[in-house]
Amino acid sequence: MAARKLTRGMGTFFRDCEHPESRWSKCPHAYKIRYRNAGGQQTEEAGFARQDDAIDRLTEIYNEKRRRPGSQAKAERIAKYGAMRFEEYAMEWKGGQRHLAAGSIRHLDSLLEHHVFPAIGSRKMLSFDHKVVDGFIRSMEQAQTGLATQANAFDKVRAILLDAHRLGLYADNPLDGVKAPQYDPDRAVIPSLEQLRAHRMAGDDAFTLLVDLMSGCGLRNGEAAAVNLKNIVADDVYRVNEQVVQATGKYGPLKHRKTGEYRDVPLPARVRETIDWYAEKYGTVDGYLLRQPTNAAKPYPHWGLSNQWKRMKAAVEVEIPEGMVIYGYRHFFASNCLTNGLAITDVAEWMGHKSIDVTFKIYRHLMPGSIGKAAQVLDMTLAA
Repeated sequence: MAARKLTRGMGTFFRDCEHPESRWSKCPHAYKIRYRNAGGQQTEEAGFARQDDAIDRLTEIYNEKRRRPGSQAKAERIAKYGAMRFEEYAMEWKGGQRHLAAGSIRHLDSLLEHHVFPAIGSRKMLSFDHKVVDGFIRSMEQAQTGLATQANAFDKVRAILLDAHRLGLYADNPLDGVKAPQYDPDRAVIPSLEQLRAHRMAGDDAFTLLVDLMSGCGLRNGEAAAVNLKNIVADDVYRVNEQVVQATGKYGPLKHRKTGEYRDVPLPARVRETIDWYAEKYGTVDGYLLRQPTNAAKPYPHWGLSNQWKRMKAAVEVEIPEGMVIYGYRHFFASNCLTNGLAITDVAEWMGHKSIDVTFKIYRHLMPGSIGKAAQVLDMTLAA
């Protein structure tokens, strides 16, 4: 049996007999065609009296397949996921976010439950376009949702819809042309050096250690709670490689980092002295300095620091700037670095920010110099 193959993807035509192709013009047998259908299965059709009839049929099938979705698998995905409600699709998408820490999962659940699902949870996935997304943002604005929450909720919706777009649900990106909520963090409230010195002595010894680690090394609350002598990798360098996760009360990877990832931060001599003093006074457990007050087998709890902060505020014995929160000690670290001319890129890395944009938005006003001062400095060189 001889067969002739057409352009790739179109299939072949042949006569199912013993005659060679050179005798086809005089052969009484009908032509057959063979091709792959939309599902990828090989298919045959018979009964074509003329070669042109067989070619015309193959061309018709080929053109019909080209007009259909790229593949049967893609068509099945669109049929399955396109009819899903956004809430269903989002929960399936969430199952694939295995890189998220427990605290991030809790935050995601809160955003979906309180801000996303009430607005668009019942909407079918195939119904999304830029107008629908704009409507979602307007609904948050009308509800007077905070700008930070608006930005975070939109970020999750964007990630979910982009996942659906990659899956092939939309010919055009449903986010094209959408203006995301603009969030600019409020200016950080930072204690003065005199206030900081008073604060670090206003609580117990653990509070002193935590304040020093946050203000001197830029650690987050949970990272300071996981302080460990083994992480002092040089006289002036501390390696941050874990934190006490608030959601679980256990040690876990750093924010925006995988297990085993770390960042090295400056270790001022005064902070090193506080660490050594605390370790000598209270001892350590496998290198860890801070433990749960009622159970030394467990990590230091998040409420240990917050309870002391509340007591300090209630006692009104030290001056606390209006609007300051515990994170103000970490803000002090950034302020101390930037006002002394250290590069913002380094500060962003030491603080563990996911993007330098975060550092810049919060601390831009702390950076030394201005465009006017820059002009003066440049002019001095040009005029020399």
